[in-house]
Formats: sequence, structure tokens, C-alpha cells
Amino acid sequence: MHKIGLIDYGMGNIHSVTKSLESLGEEILLINNFNESKDCKALILPGVGAFDPAMINLMDTDLISDLKNWINSGKSFLGICLGLQLLFESSDEGIVQGLGIYKGKIKKIPEVVNQRIPHMGWCQLLPTKSNTLLGLEEINNWVYFVHSYHAVPYDNNIIAAQVNYGSEKLTAIIENDNLIACQFHPEKSGKTGEKLLRRWLSNIQ
Repeated sequence: MHKIGLIDYGMGNIHSVTKSLESLGEEILLINNFNESKDCKALILPGVGAFDPAMINLMDTDLISDLKNWINSGKSFLGICLGLQLLFESSDEGIVQGLGIYKGKIKKIPEVVNQRIPHMGWCQLLPTKSNTLLGLEEINNWVYFVHSYHAVPYDNNIIAAQVNYGSEKLTAIIENDNLIACQFHPEKSGKTGEKLLRRWLSNIQ
């Protein structure tokens, strides 16, 4: 069992993430202040909603510098949905600067014939490289998405999996060293989501 810190900044799907991880035997600690994180082995940045209010909430809770220090220290970190998008420099959804952990932008999902926005529902993950959550040859991993914006990293090497959207491919997972983030909701993705979370937990040092 690990003690996992869940960053509570008023924009996260706190309840469903907590329930999902507790069902896997983990201890969850809501983080409003980084003094509370000293015993945590990993941090999760969840998120539901719009980019600008999320960044403003993070600034208001004074968590940003400590969050960056955690990531730079090499400790385990997982971003979920909006928690992935906030890691980038900016978003088409607003005007507030993101965390800037990665160079790149969050862009509006392009209009595609016979595809609706938001991109919502169950889709198959397409791994682009072996990563903490998925092996390169794995198939039939269907997970739940709901989003209108997608990450376009400057460095494509951080993309670990994509998802088909019409003729387009959207970023589904990014990973670099200790940091992994997913655009989908593992906590709402049934047995597949549970499997992916177990794999992440098994890699926590």
C-alpha cells in the first residue's frame, strides 16, 4: 500500500479518483498544502472543467511552485484529463498560461465529418511506445474519454499513446521519466482503467 496525494484545487473528479484508488488498497490524502504531502509516495493532478479556471484555482491555492518541485525531484506523478492539459504552456480554451512543464499547446479538437465534439465515449488506446501503462503490442484497451481540447506537444517523443478521431490521432498518454498523464479517465474506464492504475502503482518507488 502507498500513500497517494490527490491535489485538491476545486476542479478535480476527487470522489471518483479516490474511490477507484481506495478499491485498489491505496491510502489517499487530499492535498491543499504541500506540507501535507511529505509522507506521500506519489501525486495525482486530476481535473474536470475549463483550463483558465483550473490554473487560477491552482494559483490561488499557492501549489504551483511546489508542484513543479515535486515533478523535478523525480517522484511519481500522474495527471488525469485536465490534469494532463495543465502541464503544457497554453490552451486555445483560454488566455492563462499553463504550468509549462512541457512545451506545446492544448488545441481545439478539429471538426471532423461524422465525429462529434466533445470527443466522448469509449475508444481504443494505440500505444506509440512501451510505457508504464501499456506495452507497445497491447491491443483492445478501451477507455473512457470526454474532452473538447487535445494536447499537441512540441516534442512528439513524450507521446506514449494516441486515440483515433476520424482521420486524426489525438494524444491519449504522455510520459517522460517520472511523469505520466492521460487524457482519458482511468477511474471511469472499468477493468481496463483498473489495470492501468495497478501498473502505475506498481512502478511507484
